Amino acid sequence: MPELPEVETVKETLKRLIVGKKIIGVTVNYSNIIEYPNVQLFKKEIINQTINDIKRRGKWLLFDLDNYYLLSHLRMEGRYFYKNKNDEHLKHEHVIFNFSDETELRYLDSRKFGKMHLLEKKDAYNQKPLNELGLEPWDDNLTISYLKEKYKNKKLPIKTVILDQSIIVGIGNIYADEILFLSNINPLKKASLLNDDELLNIIKYTKEILEKAILNGGTTIRSYESSEGVHGKFQQSLLVHNRENENCPNCKNKIIKIRVGGRGTYYCPSCQKL
Repeated sequence: MPELPEVETVKETLKRLIVGKKIIGVTVNYSNIIEYPNVQLFKKEIINQTINDIKRRGKWLLFDLDNYYLLSHLRMEGRYFYKNKNDEHLKHEHVIFNFSDETELRYLDSRKFGKMHLLEKKDAYNQKPLNELGLEPWDDNLTISYLKEKYKNKKLPIKTVILDQSIIVGIGNIYADEILFLSNINPLKKASLLNDDELLNIIKYTKEILEKAILNGGTTIRSYESSEGVHGKFQQSLLVHNRENENCPNCKNKIIKIRVGGRGTYYCPSCQKL
């Protein structure tokens, strides 16, 4: 699943390609992608809207139109491709935006899990899904006291809680493993039991890891690529994720894989003691 760095990479790629383009038509081949409003209204209201900017909030892309925000979540396999009108169509093209210069933005999703919302700008941040999101990793309000308050009643493992998008946005399974490893926190430790030093490390390494991943264009594992087929390179820097039975870079003991909350989780039991 694309996480914050991958979505940031897609955002920056698309900005270079489609900002300033006017939408003159839209084709929806799989209606479940459109979460809000209904498909007919979605197609009607988006016509003649210009893409003025593209933003990101957590793992959501926000296409800044004249009167609306088009929100897009890539979920597991979602990808955008910028094509000319007459280019060959690919399998799994579920939503196609036609521009006035005879180019197109095509949304592909082999798993069909992606979602789009078209929200009026004046109310967008007070509606789902935006009003359910927590702090960005670089928000000045992301402090030890903030995490203490959010975690105090959380009896679940920190690996599960760190993925909660209502607390800190943008962290997914890959970067959660890396953050906890660098913080020397066992993924099974209850979130409510973390001390101040551990909370500070989560804040510190969340910022450091995501910044480094953005600079490397994200992490390419399985099918992730940004528009224009740009593949991330941060997987070369992963310390524990996807490295089962390899030597820990710190202590040289074996990295193990377990399941926490249904998620494959990689950690070093020697460095990350419970």
